Amino acid sequence: MPVQYSGLVDEHHTVRNSVGLFDVSHMGEIEVRGPEAAKLVDYVTTNSVAKLKHGQAQYSGLLYEHGGFVDDILVHKVADDSFFICVNASNQDKDFAHIVAHNQFECEVEFASGKYAQLAIQGPKALETAQQLTETPLAAIRYYWFTDGKFAGVPARIARTGYTGEDGFEIYVDPEHAVATWNAILAAGRAAGIKPAGLGARNTLRLESKMALYGHEIGASISPLEADLAWIVKFEKGDFVGRDALLKQREAGLTRKLVGFEMRGRGIGRDGYEVLLAGQPAGWVTSGSPSPTLQKNIGLCYLPIAHAKPGEKIEIVVRNQAVEAETVPTPFYKRPQ
Repeated sequence: MPVQYSGLVDEHHTVRNSVGLFDVSHMGEIEVRGPEAAKLVDYVTTNSVAKLKHGQAQYSGLLYEHGGFVDDILVHKVADDSFFICVNASNQDKDFAHIVAHNQFECEVEFASGKYAQLAIQGPKALETAQQLTETPLAAIRYYWFTDGKFAGVPARIARTGYTGEDGFEIYVDPEHAVATWNAILAAGRAAGIKPAGLGARNTLRLESKMALYGHEIGASISPLEADLAWIVKFEKGDFVGRDALLKQREAGLTRKLVGFEMRGRGIGRDGYEVLLAGQPAGWVTSGSPSPTLQKNIGLCYLPIAHAKPGEKIEIVVRNQAVEAETVPTPFYKRPQ
């Protein structure tokens, strides 16, 4: 997947204002099937699988016993005995091994990445673009729901999900149909001004919407509570991998948390840059970039819990110079309803 096609800013604005197309076939897929499939998926994830209805998806976490992230994932309930999990590309082998290692249930776990290509149609004109290619009534699919049907003439899983903060669909097809489906989507979206979008725009769009990126906001040394993702942790559901560690962390009190910031001085707070409080090292930038939508330099960083709230004056070390910044509410951008 290219970093950019027509240019990062151009692609970013196209997705925010019209419709963009991403080839995200590098993402991984894992399928869990069998009488106790729901029990396994519930045990290895943080969210409540029992709350899912047929055709519903949820954002969730795979955790180590110590409470850090193996990965962040999307769980889709295909049937009572069948679950489809979309995972990050770089983690797919590790995720599969992790799930298999905890499979003490009556079910089968399949590494299914080779069975699927994934194309993401994202933006306010995604619905009108995608609807041209299927008889499935797409407007009836709610956000974070999905259905199986024909798309561009081939069998597909059509999910109303995405990683941009915009409306849109993620289409899963057999890899042999990927190129033809890609071309069909571009043709269907021509009148709407569709453009292919790359990894650069994918990153700025998800950052504006405060969507976590593995290896940046989350990782093996970071818990969901620290990453401001407590909403995907359902302690009340019972035992799951990492639950005890998270309970201990919650009881002891967090020492750090993820927070958004805007640069006040000249400079961009890039990933990995040091964050200062009153001139002293206090945290680090997880993601930072110019925001094409807001026309500001924004970012996310970890700070001590007492300062992880909007309105804190901080400094980001940019090329050995301390540059003024301020913590702000997140997400930075919310699409109009």
